[in-house]
Amino acid sequence: MSSPNLIKHQQFPSRFLRNKRDLIVYLPPGYDAHLQRAFPVLYLHDGQNLFDGTTSFVPGMDWHVGQTADDCINNGRVEPLIIVGIYNAGKQRLGEYTPTRMPRLGGGRANRYGTFLLEEVRPFVNKHYRVQQAAENTGIGGSSLGGLVSLYLGLKQPEIFGKIVALSPSVWWNERVILRFAATAPVQPLPRIWLDIGTREGPRIVDDVERFRDILIHKGWQPGSTLHYERVEGAEHNEAAWSRRVGPFLQFLFPPR
Repeated sequence: MSSPNLIKHQQFPSRFLRNKRDLIVYLPPGYDAHLQRAFPVLYLHDGQNLFDGTTSFVPGMDWHVGQTADDCINNGRVEPLIIVGIYNAGKQRLGEYTPTRMPRLGGGRANRYGTFLLEEVRPFVNKHYRVQQAAENTGIGGSSLGGLVSLYLGLKQPEIFGKIVALSPSVWWNERVILRFAATAPVQPLPRIWLDIGTREGPRIVDDVERFRDILIHKGWQPGSTLHYERVEGAEHNEAAWSRRVGPFLQFLFPPR
């Protein structure tokens, strides 16, 4: 079995966040053979955890995104796509992945992180890789606080992000501020959303995520077409659980054409 085609860009600088981080870019099977073809793109947060067990938060436990995407594409279940893993900035992760500031915990730099993504990362990726740039071909995703920031930025700028992946999103943040944001934000057009939660992630968390799901349905999302919600029985809040959902969310958001 061949290894996924991964390209690492080390110490990518941001003048908006005043820090640096690595980017890791996954290229699909056939990328080098079809030089006239452009591909959809999915931006995923916590890039350390996506492709390599040696860099992941829990050593040896990563999402296996490269192998899973290769397998799904080679078997015709997923459209070939580019996946950009954006490393988190360590201690600055909580600040960058949260839309509001909380007493004692801090946070609230998601807008600045969004500017970094749109004005620094995205132009770099568009310049160096063959990317389809329309919203319907552009996704954003993550887990936990990465899921929270994906929902926030995706709902805030649906003209850019037509697909959102939110695995076990931290909807609890700051008295569930994302629920109020989703209920009041004018979102047009509606992005396709994959939303899920594990039943062993803690008390009330399933209820909170299902309240978020209900807000989306009330605003016009259609379960099964524009929204996939899943309550994953027995799943915990970790990379091993999320790795099992990579194939399903890719198939929902990037089906073969």
